[in-house]
Amino acid sequence: MPVPSGRNDRGIRLALQVMRGGQGGRAIVRRAPLGYPPAVRTLAPQRRLALAEFVPLMAMITALDALSIDSLLPALPALGRDLGVTGANDAQLVVSAMFLGMAFGQIGGGPASDSFGRRPLIVWGLALFAVGSLIGMAAWNFPVMLAARLLQGFGASIPVVVMTALVRDLYEGAPMARIYSFIGGVFILVPILAPLAGQGILLVAGWRMVFLLYLALAGMAVAWFILRQPETLARDRRHPFSLSRISLATLEVLRHPVALGYILAGGFLFGPFLGYLSSAQQIFQTAYGAGVYFVLLFSSLAFSIGVALFVNGALVERFGMQRLTYLGLGGLAGAAILFLPVVLSFGGVPPLWLTMTYLVVSFLCVGILFGNLNALAMEPLGHIAGVGAAAVGFSQTVIGLPIGTFIGQAFDGTVIPLVSGFAVFATLSLVAMRWTEARRPVSLTAAGR
Repeated sequence: MPVPSGRNDRGIRLALQVMRGGQGGRAIVRRAPLGYPPAVRTLAPQRRLALAEFVPLMAMITALDALSIDSLLPALPALGRDLGVTGANDAQLVVSAMFLGMAFGQIGGGPASDSFGRRPLIVWGLALFAVGSLIGMAAWNFPVMLAARLLQGFGASIPVVVMTALVRDLYEGAPMARIYSFIGGVFILVPILAPLAGQGILLVAGWRMVFLLYLALAGMAVAWFILRQPETLARDRRHPFSLSRISLATLEVLRHPVALGYILAGGFLFGPFLGYLSSAQQIFQTAYGAGVYFVLLFSSLAFSIGVALFVNGALVERFGMQRLTYLGLGGLAGAAILFLPVVLSFGGVPPLWLTMTYLVVSFLCVGILFGNLNALAMEPLGHIAGVGAAAVGFSQTVIGLPIGTFIGQAFDGTVIPLVSGFAVFATLSLVAMRWTEARRPVSLTAAGR
C-alpha cells in the first residue's frame, strides 16, 4: 500500500514504535494524531505474544474446522457401515452438516464477541467443538452423528470469526495483513495433511479415534489459549449484544447491489466445491478404485489451491481483484464446459490422469477466486465490517449448501454430476459478477482495479 508522505511519516513512525513494545505489560492504546489515516493506528498489546507463538496459536484455533472435514473423508465408508447408513451417498451428509453448523456459528460469533469479549467466545466455541467431538466419538446411530457434526461446525466457526477480530484489536494496516498472511500460510497445510492424518489413524484404529484426535486438539487449543492469550477488547469498547443490529446490518448487506452480487457469485462457487468435498472419497475410491491412495490425490489438489492463493497474493496488486476474478471464473467455467464432452465420451469415468488434470486446473482457479470474491463483497461494507463479514459468510454458505448437497447426492459412480455442477454454477457465478459490475459505483470500480 502507498506510504503517506509529509507530516504523516512521523505518525507512522510513532505507531510502529508503539507496536514493538508496551510499558510494564499493561494495555496501552496509542492512536495516530487526529487527521492521520486510520490504517496507521495501532494497538500496543497487553502482554502481546511473540509472533512465533501467536501465529501457531491462532492457526491451530482456526484450523479445527478444516481439519474436522478433511481428516474424516477417508473414514466415511466405515462410518456409514457402523452407523447403519443405507443410502449409497448418505454418509456425505456429515460434511454438509458441518458446514450448516458453521454458517450459524459465524453469523453470531463476531457480534457476540463485540459484546462479551474475545476470550470467552473463543473458549466457548472450542468447548462446543470438543463436546461435538465427544458426541461424535460415541455416536450410536447416524442422526446422532449428524447432530454432533452440527455442534462441531457451530463451535469451530466461532473461533475463526472471532480470531479475525482479535487480530484486528492488536494490529492494523500492513502489520495486520502480515499476521493474516502468516496464519494463512500455516492454515494452507491443513487440507494437505489432514487426510493423511485421518488415513493414518484408520490404518491402526477405527474411525472413532479420528474424533478423539479432534477432542485432544481442542483441549490443547483451549489450554494454550487460556494460559497465554489475554483479552484484547477492553470493557469500555464493548457494546450490548443486539439481534436487531445483526438483522439490520444483514439487510443492509443484502440490499447493496455490489455486496449482493458477489455474495451470489461466491455462493454459486462454493456450491460445486462443497459437492467435490462431499463426493471426493467416492469419486477416487469407488469410481477410480484408488484405495488408500485417495488421500494423496486429495492432498495434491489441496496443494494446487495453496499455490493459487500465493500466486493471487503476488498478482492482485498489479492486476486488480476484478481482472483476476474474471480470469478465474472464465477459466473454471471454460474448463468444465470443455471437459464435460470428454467425460461423456468415456461413459462418465475418463482416465484418472485426465480427471486430475482437469481438477488441478479448476482448483487453481478456485484458489484465485475465494479470497477475491469475499474481498469484493466486503468493499462497500467497511462501516459494518464485523457484522458484514459474518453476513457475507453466512449468506454464501446458505446459497452454496443446498447446491453442494445436491451435487454430492447426485453421485452415480461417475464424475458427470461434479463436472456438470462446475459448468453450470461457475457460469452463473460469472453472470452474477457481470451483473454486479454493471451496477458498481465508479469509486469502487477504481478501488477494485
